[in-house]
Amino acid sequence: MSIAVAVALLLGVLCYAVFGGADFGAGFWDLVAGGTERGRAPRGVIEHSLGPVWEANHTWLVYCLVVFWTGFPGTFAEVMRTLYLPLGLAVLGIVLRGSGFAFRKAVETPFAGVAFASSSVVTPFFFGTVAGALASGRVPGPAVTSWVNPTSLLGGVLAVAVCAYLAAVLLTADAPPPLTEYFRRRAWISAWVTGALAVAGVVVLRLDARRIFDRLLGPALPVALVSLVAGLLALVLLRRVAARLVRLLAGLAVAALVVGWGVAQYPYLLGTHARIASSAAPHSSLVALIVIVAVAVALIGPSFALLYTLQQRHLTDE
Repeated sequence: MSIAVAVALLLGVLCYAVFGGADFGAGFWDLVAGGTERGRAPRGVIEHSLGPVWEANHTWLVYCLVVFWTGFPGTFAEVMRTLYLPLGLAVLGIVLRGSGFAFRKAVETPFAGVAFASSSVVTPFFFGTVAGALASGRVPGPAVTSWVNPTSLLGGVLAVAVCAYLAAVLLTADAPPPLTEYFRRRAWISAWVTGALAVAGVVVLRLDARRIFDRLLGPALPVALVSLVAGLLALVLLRRVAARLVRLLAGLAVAALVVGWGVAQYPYLLGTHARIASSAAPHSSLVALIVIVAVAVALIGPSFALLYTLQQRHLTDE
């Protein structure tokens, strides 16, 4: 039962990484689109793509928090005690991002747009440092060095790059013909940057987080290869196939990356001291949680499918 809850938690992280990551990445391209006139057209595509779904994707973050603190309360407490700084900064970024996106049309000031775009970079960066702290076994630990270290900083930068890659691929599929090449070039650039960071990350993990390095080259290697192949195929097929297949491949690349991290962490939640089974809540709580998760997924899944279907068919336009 504890494994089932851990899988449910990983599913939530995966969904937030894919759907929320695409939103954060779109904000990154908004940030670097240029001045008001030069960036008007790409920002229009970004706003149209994000408009109906940008806030809905935080449902998965709430899902992750509920499953984590209910299923593994002791471990959740250790994470919050150690990583309250990056988690607090990520939440601040979410708040600023939401208010910036909501007000940048209503308020005649560039600050709202800057708040939205810059927070779209800040938030995944701090979430990435949290992932790096967990992967390198630094929780529990000091409040600063647990997330200010080579593995955590790599995780933060890699999270921003992955979000930018995913968003660029999806925006290429969504953009009208005059802007298709604009986003395609950015998809290629972000893919090369992400690949370079991944290669550098191998060295960083070998020196700073040897256990996760060994696991990534061991049990998690097939999943990592799936991520690599899917990401490359999405780029190669950008010009040649239907947008739906490209979206699926890009999402699969990010999803496999998250699953690979989960496989590398197994059977521990934290370091090598907090095993999934020993960290779990009592059996009766886990049973109730699994039932609630099943009901939640049965409600959320079709709702999201309907929302994205309406958006892709441009039926949510005002």
